[in-house]
Amino acid sequence: MADLKKLYDAVLNGDQKTSVAVTQEALAVGIDPLELITKYLVPAMDEVGRRFECEDYFVPELMLSARAMKGSLELVRPLLAASGVQPPGRVVIGTVKGDLHDIGKNLVASMLEGGGFEVLDLGADVPPEKFIEAVRAQNANIVCLSALLTVTMPAMRTTIDALKQAGVREQVKIMVGGAPVTSQFAEEIGADGYGDNASAAVTLARTLTRPVES
Repeated sequence: MADLKKLYDAVLNGDQKTSVAVTQEALAVGIDPLELITKYLVPAMDEVGRRFECEDYFVPELMLSARAMKGSLELVRPLLAASGVQPPGRVVIGTVKGDLHDIGKNLVASMLEGGGFEVLDLGADVPPEKFIEAVRAQNANIVCLSALLTVTMPAMRTTIDALKQAGVREQVKIMVGGAPVTSQFAEEIGADGYGDNASAAVTLARTLTRPVES
């Protein structure tokens, strides 16, 4: 029988080799793939995020844990898709046109994956048209826009306006972030939320995709 506590610990400690091995063992003995995500992978990444916010973990630890989690997800995701299990949200993420920075964006993408979201990373210097195409192709319900330069922040507004003109703005929640971005700016350009770090972005994404109680 697979020791699933080892899976949690492997992700927490950034041990990709062990996380993959335990996942393979668990799947081989018939453990539900969804259980692996909801009881071990997501809680482990939540704890990683908590430690990051408390400054017990830093970017290197965050990236190692994300890599360990991704290794397990690569084995689990196809099985979930085949069984019809839906992720909590489908995310399209990218750094806006004119901005080539992607370290922060990569961290957010990894943490969102660790939170169970299906993520399509468009990379850096992404024009509005590419975001629109991806939203339509992926049937996404979240768009994450990143900018690290003050001079590229206006491209966030341009992208949001383009999503409106394309008729897809209403189907997505838009999250923005990056060093120069503020919650006030997010509100000014019509975004739905702002996250000041990767862990906060996961919390925000969960809030934005939570079903509205009647």
